[in-house]
Amino acid sequence: MREARDPLHRMAYLLCGDRHRAEELTQHALERTYRAWSRAAQRDPLAYARRVLANLRIDTWRRTRREVLAGPDELSSAERAARPVARDGGAGTAAVDDRDAVVCALLALPVRQRRVVVLRHLLDLSENEVAAELGMPVGTVKSTASRGLARLRTLLGALDESAPTTSGRTAR
Repeated sequence: MREARDPLHRMAYLLCGDRHRAEELTQHALERTYRAWSRAAQRDPLAYARRVLANLRIDTWRRTRREVLAGPDELSSAERAARPVARDGGAGTAAVDDRDAVVCALLALPVRQRRVVVLRHLLDLSENEVAAELGMPVGTVKSTASRGLARLRTLLGALDESAPTTSGRTAR
């Protein structure tokens, strides 16, 4: 469980975009994996836990049927105040802003595409492993990943075009 906690939490955060919900999903996934340990230990327990986590995220989404997608400009004043500020005047926050942009773009993807992109490209699973975990054909994984990445490029490209550069012009 100690080894699986961090990768599961990263996956949960990438799937839901909220640190607190990610912690909750991770704990529920670990609990369910523990309760079904006899089944999980037969193959790969981490893969079992990832599948449980993805299914829990879908169950949560189905119950609520509504997500609030907040971009960096739409953060509340309390959330802005809680963000760390670098001592170098903000230059160190560029990586955090980039990560936030990727997470916001991931949240804009349909759930199926998001799951495939996260498992395939952010957790570095092979196409066969993703297909086995999600119970879909390898060809579907390939096409879904391709469409998801194309959509991410579009979304992140739109963010890059709207971001001002140091000269005051917009980036291309």
